[in-house]
Amino acid sequence: DLLAGRVILVTGAGRGIGAAAAKTFAAHGATTLLLGKTEANLNQVYDEILSAGHPQPVVIPLDLETADSNQFDELAALVEQEFGRLDGLLHNASILGQRTPIEQLAQEKFAQVMQINVNACFGLTRAMLPLLRLSPDASIIYTSSGVGRKGRAYWGAYAVSKFATEGLMQVVADELDQTSVRANSVNPGATRTSMRIAAYPGELPGKNPQPEEIMPVYLYLMGPDSKGINGQAFDAQ
Repeated sequence: DLLAGRVILVTGAGRGIGAAAAKTFAAHGATTLLLGKTEANLNQVYDEILSAGHPQPVVIPLDLETADSNQFDELAALVEQEFGRLDGLLHNASILGQRTPIEQLAQEKFAQVMQINVNACFGLTRAMLPLLRLSPDASIIYTSSGVGRKGRAYWGAYAVSKFATEGLMQVVADELDQTSVRANSVNPGATRTSMRIAAYPGELPGKNPQPEEIMPVYLYLMGPDSKGINGQAFDAQ
């Protein structure tokens, strides 16, 4: 019952780390709001949560590549109408983009990564902050990366977007200091996901942990034990 009664929004909840987090939060009592682009994937996670006897989740189909501030505001209004507040927000959705030298990276490909990984992350944060402030104990988790803390050749827009994510987290955390809302980042590390396979096609996937195996830090940050922990960069492994 670590998260009993809490309402938590998870982006990119249809697969990978987002799906694992949503199911884990639900298993510990939370009502999970499943946001993602592919409704079929979200419905599968919904069914798994429901069949396990956990609180009924909510499916929110939304393409972060095209979402605008009006859609984020409408979503916030819907959450407020249905639940009255928001207790947790996991920014998990990201795309890898092209792994290529900067001089070969197309402007539009760079912009696409920044839109999903940074702009949408900002837009959703801005829209949800008033609802998070209505919670007596709210947590925002931003998903970072090792290449978002030390840049590396050929990681292009993805690395830049994760540096921006870390910066956004720090600014938000500083603004939320002395409030009931905290913001931190998590670097999942090498995990058995489709993004990892795309980044390292020659790597043996069995060497990396499953998303479910890195959930302890997510539970810690979403639960009451991390109250007062704010503006910190965590590693899941």
